[in-house]
Amino acid sequence: MSITIKQLASSFVGEVSGIDITQALTQAQAAELEAGMDRYAVLIYHDQRFTDDQQKAFSRNFGALEDTASATIVTGRRLDPDMADVSNLGVDHKPLARDDRRRLFNLGNQLWHSDSSFKAVPAKFSLLSGRIVVDAGGNTEFADMRAAYDALDDRTKTEIEDLVCEHSLIYSRGLLGFTDITDQERASFRPVRQRLVRVHPATGRKSLYLSSHIGTIIGWPMPEARALIRDLTEHAVQPRFTYSHRWRQFDLVMWDNRSTMHRVRRFDETEVRDMRRTTVAGDTVTVEQMAA
Repeated sequence: MSITIKQLASSFVGEVSGIDITQALTQAQAAELEAGMDRYAVLIYHDQRFTDDQQKAFSRNFGALEDTASATIVTGRRLDPDMADVSNLGVDHKPLARDDRRRLFNLGNQLWHSDSSFKAVPAKFSLLSGRIVVDAGGNTEFADMRAAYDALDDRTKTEIEDLVCEHSLIYSRGLLGFTDITDQERASFRPVRQRLVRVHPATGRKSLYLSSHIGTIIGWPMPEARALIRDLTEHAVQPRFTYSHRWRQFDLVMWDNRSTMHRVRRFDETEVRDMRRTTVAGDTVTVEQMAA
């Protein structure tokens, strides 16, 4: 069989068939899938029964993997540092208690965001494997930031063209009232700068680079900055720009963080939800960082 990518109702989402991505890919297959990512921004693969090693091997077709240790407060890990554990499970593989600090921190994933925008070199692709999914809720929603940018009026495009924002995990978690941050974590999550409008290196398309991690715009009064970011976010997550993925067990969903935002929806956290993410690292900054 040859690779087929079927466009879903949302124009930025493709459903892939005709390939078993748990097995080694040829260079031509990897190039075809990356071209699919450039065309769509979100690709869905069904019935991919990954081991962690197989998921990491598939992800490395598209670049080096991020070490996820700097994006979490967890000291005891269930998975190795190449795998982001976005489940609701502790090291004992049981659901975390309602007041567990790790669970409360991870509730930030319910806010619209772009993975690793809080790093000086932000992420390229994220690949999320649904090892155990819940019966209700837990959908992952995506927003097409290219289409959202295209729909802006010319005056707004001109206003935001050269703006630079500060991103930090401390800000996004603070939005939910999570302020239990240690001094070490505060240093690790120090704000970084990102352009508000970025250009995709392969397609040349412009997109909004928004995230709940944004705390301010450089050179703007903070209230005005946050008001603009809120307005742009409300614009970007209108139904016409979004897709909601209802998980089947063994789905693999892959998305381009340079072109999309996403969030997870609420679910019954007494149920086991085992979701494992690999993250393909980016290769450049969007703007030069300030010296420490």
